[in-house]
Amino acid sequence: MSAHPLPEPAFARTVVGDGPGLALAHGAGSSVAGTYGPILEGLAAHHTVVGVDYPGSGDTPRSTTPLSLDDLADQLVAGAVAEGLETFAVSGYSLGGPVAIRAATRHPGRVTALVLTATFAHRDNRLALALPVWRKLAASGDRELLAEYLTMMAVGADALDAMPDEQLRQAVGFTAAGVVDGTPEQAELAPRIDVRDDLPNVQAPTLVISTTQDRFTSTRLHRQLADGIPGAELVEIATGHLPMVERPEEWQRLILGFTGRHGA
Repeated sequence: MSAHPLPEPAFARTVVGDGPGLALAHGAGSSVAGTYGPILEGLAAHHTVVGVDYPGSGDTPRSTTPLSLDDLADQLVAGAVAEGLETFAVSGYSLGGPVAIRAATRHPGRVTALVLTATFAHRDNRLALALPVWRKLAASGDRELLAEYLTMMAVGADALDAMPDEQLRQAVGFTAAGVVDGTPEQAELAPRIDVRDDLPNVQAPTLVISTTQDRFTSTRLHRQLADGIPGAELVEIATGHLPMVERPEEWQRLILGFTGRHGA
């Protein structure tokens, strides 16, 4: 089932629901609950959902060494298998996209479908500039300043401009409260990622969800994914980098529609 040996599962896991398997790979600086919380109940109504928290997220201890994409991918698969899922779809958001892609190419017999949202195969120059700022702000310990930067960058222009002052400050406060301890390590991994050579080897049916107002990962990066993965479909959602905040119901429908069509 796996082209590579699976490690002992060592990451904290969220397990909910019943039905065909769905593994969740969350974004950098977040957690399973932070990325998928608004749609977790909806996904669990159709799937046995297993999400793993990267080091420094959720209840997974922070890493003392640089993170490895292979380790994150293998731990995602190991966590799903440990919960009784022999095969499963994978939803990867932002940093979770390359994690999902690497999981699909390292363990092709287990991954039945991929849904990739707001993500990338390799950083472009905008991401190369944005990620070190994020990492340095996270390492500084100034969570409010980091939250202001993330709110400016991650919320789509339509949603951001529609916020009155009070709501904007609430959004910054909510973002600050959700910053995870492992953000510096996770943000450090992102610019090192390069899964471009993996793309032609993805065997699972794939949906790429392009967030059209995204300041972190551009639509050009989304299209590169769809063009590089054989048979991949591309759909658009009119949000910034946070579909779970701006249009959670639409995001959920896109994920479930695809996994439903592909028997996952």
